[in-house]
Amino acid sequence: MERDILTPEALPGERAQERVIRPQRLAEFVGQKNLKEQLSIYIEAARKRGGVLDHVLFHGQPGLGKTTLATIISQELGVGLKVTAGPILEKKLDLAAILNNLNDGDVVFIDEIHRLSPVVEEVLYPAMEDFRLDLIVGEGPGARSVRLEIPRFTLVGATTRVGLLTPPLRDRFGIQLRLNYYEAEDLVQIVSRAAAILNIALAPEGAREIAVRSRGTPRVANRILNRTRDFAEVKGDGVITREMADLALSLQGIDKAGLDELGRRILLTIVERYRGGPVGLEALAATIGEEAETLIEIYEPYLIQEGFLLRTPRGRIVTPKASEHLGLAPPETAPSSSPLVTI
Repeated sequence: MERDILTPEALPGERAQERVIRPQRLAEFVGQKNLKEQLSIYIEAARKRGGVLDHVLFHGQPGLGKTTLATIISQELGVGLKVTAGPILEKKLDLAAILNNLNDGDVVFIDEIHRLSPVVEEVLYPAMEDFRLDLIVGEGPGARSVRLEIPRFTLVGATTRVGLLTPPLRDRFGIQLRLNYYEAEDLVQIVSRAAAILNIALAPEGAREIAVRSRGTPRVANRILNRTRDFAEVKGDGVITREMADLALSLQGIDKAGLDELGRRILLTIVERYRGGPVGLEALAATIGEEAETLIEIYEPYLIQEGFLLRTPRGRIVTPKASEHLGLAPPETAPSSSPLVTI
């Protein structure tokens, strides 16, 4: 089975480790129960029909397993996997080169698919629907239209911003699945499995401490596991206990709710500078010196999920839970005459 991705041996350090601990089969994938049930049915139906799986769109926050699931789909179907990303595909021929070299039934994974350029997206439409490429060869009076038949394939797209996909592209995905944040019990299983594969001494209570402070995200949990192992080897006997995990996480600035320094600074800024809100995204980003994209893609979803932040038509507002977490009194409501910065 062909896979156009680097082998673990070719990857440096922890990138290789990440590949090693990544599940290869749906049965190994922990969490996302409803998504797994649906996906297993779609894969089995495609196998029984002897056809290709319909195009799949995964959407959700970074680090929840979209790339892993694309790999699993190719493994379950026993087909090749081609991996690319939306920002890389700048020209029509970039996409054509990938699609023209597929085997029948292969999976093409496009990460950050919402960042495809319009010209590339136009080429993708007939490829997804009719398995053909319509290209213009040459320029000026000598230009001519060329139609190429391509092998049947399954496109797997991943995006953190499903609302940025154009309707024509989004509607061409027959299977659209959302990944949600993981429960602590699922993350305990994930870090325990990773520790076993990487030969890391991890006590059950240490696994739970890492899990509850990982913002519901496997990628964060596995990163914390590696950093906590460093602390355990230098400051302890190599075993990650609850106390060692707490020490390591505290020194890294990750609190009991999983918030790091920037996450707390977002809440603190709204409380202290904007009297609890509302405040617009751009104003908030400028105040704390971070890109708006960083806030909206990485931090806001978890803060909202955990009830620390509300996003309203007038702007962002902190909740009493956020003030309590920060050890502050809830801010007084801003007078109605105060200027409010909208989203």
